[in-house]
Amino acid sequence: MFESMEAAPKDKILALMAQYREDPRTDKIDLGVGVYKDEEGNTAVMRAIRAAEKRLHDEQETKTYVGLQGDKVFCEEMGQLVLGDAVPADRFRVCQAPGGSGALSILAMMLHRAHPHATLWLSDPSWPNHIPLLTTAGLKTQSYPYYDAATGSLLFEEMVDTLSAAEKGDILLLHGCCHNPTGADMNLDQWRAIADLCVERQIVPFVDFAYLGFGGGLAEDTAGLRLIAGRVPEMVIAVSCSKNFAVYRERVGAAIVIARNAAEADTAFSHLLSVTRSVYSMPPDHGAAAVRMILTDPALRADWQHELEEMRLRMETLRGDFADALRRASNSDRFDFIADQKGMFSRLGLSPEQVDRLREEHGIYAIGDSRINIAGLPGDRLDDVARAIVAVVD
Repeated sequence: MFESMEAAPKDKILALMAQYREDPRTDKIDLGVGVYKDEEGNTAVMRAIRAAEKRLHDEQETKTYVGLQGDKVFCEEMGQLVLGDAVPADRFRVCQAPGGSGALSILAMMLHRAHPHATLWLSDPSWPNHIPLLTTAGLKTQSYPYYDAATGSLLFEEMVDTLSAAEKGDILLLHGCCHNPTGADMNLDQWRAIADLCVERQIVPFVDFAYLGFGGGLAEDTAGLRLIAGRVPEMVIAVSCSKNFAVYRERVGAAIVIARNAAEADTAFSHLLSVTRSVYSMPPDHGAAAVRMILTDPALRADWQHELEEMRLRMETLRGDFADALRRASNSDRFDFIADQKGMFSRLGLSPEQVDRLREEHGIYAIGDSRINIAGLPGDRLDDVARAIVAVVD
C-alpha cells in the first residue's frame, strides 16, 4: 500500500526549528518559532497556571470523559471573555476544542456542512497552516489583499474592493488581533467598514483569535471582534489559549458559533458536536480545567492578567527598541513600521535569499518570508541583530 506514496513535504517552520537545534554556534538567535519567550529565552509556565495545576492535582477525583462540548464552565467563561455582552447569550454556543487549530478545523467542517459551495476568503498573507486546515475540511479558498510589504501597512481599500465581489454565504477569515505573520491590525473604523460589508454582502465572518491580550490589552483586543459580532447575524470564532495562557502543549481552545436566534444556534451547535465526535470524540481536559480555574478565581485571574500584561508590554518595548536599533543601523526609517505593529510577529520585507544569508552568515533564524518572532529578540543584542539585517539588505 505505502510503496506508491511520496513523502509529504516538510513543514518549513518545523524544519527550521530542527536546523536551529543542530547549529553549533553559541551566539545563534531563533526568531522563527512562534512561541512567546521571556528575557532568558524560555517559554515559562505562567504563575497562575502553575497554581491552578497544583489545585487541580489535589482536587480532581476522576479522569473520565468530560463530554463532547468539553468543560462547560470553561466554555461559559471563554464566551464571556471573548464576547462580553456584545451578543445575547441565547444566540451563541461554545465548544471546547484541542487548541486554536482544533477550533479552526471543527468550525470549518461545520461551515462546509452548512454551505458546501461557499468560498472562504483569506488575507494575503495569512498563517501558513490556515490553508491546509481549512481546505482539508472541504472549503475552497480565495485570497484578498491585506499587507504592503514595502511599507509595512494595510492595503485596506484593495481589501474592501476585492471582498465586494464575495457572494452571499461566503466566509471571511479575519485575524482578531496581532495579525500573523505581519503584526498589522485593522483599526476600529476599518472593523466597522468590514462589518458593514459583511451585512451588505451577507458574508459570514470567521475570526481566528489566537493572540488575545498580546496586542493592546484584553479590552482593546476584543473591541473589533465585539463590534462586528454585534452587527452581523451569523459568525464563528476560533479561540486559542496557547499564547495568552502559555499552555501550548495542553491544546486548549474554544469554538464559538453565533446564530440569528436560539433555535438556529442549537442546530449549528448540534452539527459542531457531531463533527467533534467524528474527528476526535472528546477534547483533552487538563489545560482547559486549569484555565477554567483561573477565570473563575478572582485572585488567580488577577495574577494571570498582570503577568499577561507584563508579556504584552515587554513585546511592545522590544518593538520600539528594535525599530530604533534598525534606524541607527540603516540610517533610515525603513523599519519604523515594526514599532507600530502588534503582537509577536512582523515581516521584515527581506527576500528568501536575504533570509538565508541572515541564517548562514549571522546565525539569525527567521521564516523564509522574513517573519520574525518579536518575543525571541535578545534585548541586550538588538544592535547586533539590526546590523546583521542591514548587512544582508545592502
